[in-house]
Amino acid sequence: QVQLVESGGGLGQPGGSLRLSCAASGNIFRIDTMGWYRQAPGKQRELVATITSGGSTNYADSVKGRFTISKDNARNTVYLQMNSLKPEDTAVYYCNAEVATTFFTTTFPYWGQGTQVTVSS
Repeated sequence: QVQLVESGGGLGQPGGSLRLSCAASGNIFRIDTMGWYRQAPGKQRELVATITSGGSTNYADSVKGRFTISKDNARNTVYLQMNSLKPEDTAVYYCNAEVATTFFTTTFPYWGQGTQVTVSS
């Protein structure tokens, strides 16, 4: 089993900053891509940012230049630094990791439980 535990959500002001963390634990042999997705009320879940095992990053156009994804391989942890927050960033943010549990298996997507981010004055 693999668990992803998110932290760092909460209330942020427009123009302010928040930092999310997600730690993966459990039966982990290898982690490929890790990322953050978000889902606003009444909308589909959407990609925010991803980072590969090699450190390549990908961002949604709506967050480019404002959000930065990074990771600590030794801690199996991914971070999302969110700056210049906007009310439209309000959503539940979910952590995702593509994890192989043994040498012989392919990766499988695991999800965190989600953390609420609300941007409001």
